[in-house]
Amino acid sequence: MVDMNISDAELKVGLKGFLDVDINPSLDLFQEIERLKKEKNAVVLAHYYQEPDIQDVADFIGDSLGLAQQAAKTNADMIVFAGVHFMAETAKILNPNKKVVLPDLKAGCSLADSAPAGAFKAFKDQHPNHIVISYINCTADIKAMSDIICTSSNAEKIIESVPKEQPIIFAPDKNLGAYLNKKTGRNMLLWNGACMVHEIFSQQKILKLKMQHPNAKIIAHPECEEAVLYYADFIGSTTQLLKYAATNASNEFIVATETGILHQMQKDAPLKTFIPAPPDNMCACNYCPHMKLNTLEKLYLCMEYEQPEILMDEATRAAALKPIQRMLDISRAAGLGG
Repeated sequence: MVDMNISDAELKVGLKGFLDVDINPSLDLFQEIERLKKEKNAVVLAHYYQEPDIQDVADFIGDSLGLAQQAAKTNADMIVFAGVHFMAETAKILNPNKKVVLPDLKAGCSLADSAPAGAFKAFKDQHPNHIVISYINCTADIKAMSDIICTSSNAEKIIESVPKEQPIIFAPDKNLGAYLNKKTGRNMLLWNGACMVHEIFSQQKILKLKMQHPNAKIIAHPECEEAVLYYADFIGSTTQLLKYAATNASNEFIVATETGILHQMQKDAPLKTFIPAPPDNMCACNYCPHMKLNTLEKLYLCMEYEQPEILMDEATRAAALKPIQRMLDISRAAGLGG
């Protein structure tokens, strides 16, 4: 389990970055972060869903597979993970002797929260002949109960590496699991979890948007519901979506995933138009509120104070490492990622 019981002194320092520290407005935070990287031998890893400023200051930007691979091979003394809690946990699992910090400890994940450890253990115990393949968007406790971890980039290869006669539990994302069942012809038993961002895209509004932009390609992450995926011209992980948008001949794209990815898409293809897919609500809330808890200011403060730190008991870490390592080994053999 992750140690949330940090000392009062640590808590005071950790919370400073979020509550009562006034940053000198004359500070160049980009410059300060670069200084801290050198002074502390720190590396900043950022997900594509982070705000543009954080993406621009990061040493590596990637999807979950790429970030895990970078975390596994870094020589830094401190890993600053600009993402959500499960991502920083994964870095700690891979680097027990390195300090791993997260700009905001409250940056969680609705998908990871949808698989409580106790309930999942009971579910797993009901199906003892199944192996467990878990999407990386889960807690360390769920990883520790898994046989193999996967990401949306490598999930199909991971599933194909398992003999067809072997029953599989897939957790925690039911939408990704259903998509993979269709792609692989398997009949995996699915845990009933989902991502709040990818569940809110409106099929009806996307089709209306398509009518306004008839030449636009609809591209979607496989965490979206089946009704949205049905109309997609391309379905892929965040990295795969980026590559498709940059190389496809179309000049317009309707993008059904978290809006943070549009920053990199626009950088990679500045002459193209990227339109965020509309959600099924009254606001433009197709962004992850957890990802957006991290800010450039919090990133600077977390590097300065080296808090909040991700801590984990060794038994959980060691158990969670095995399925992550299997994922990395299978990905390497399949030529996926770095």
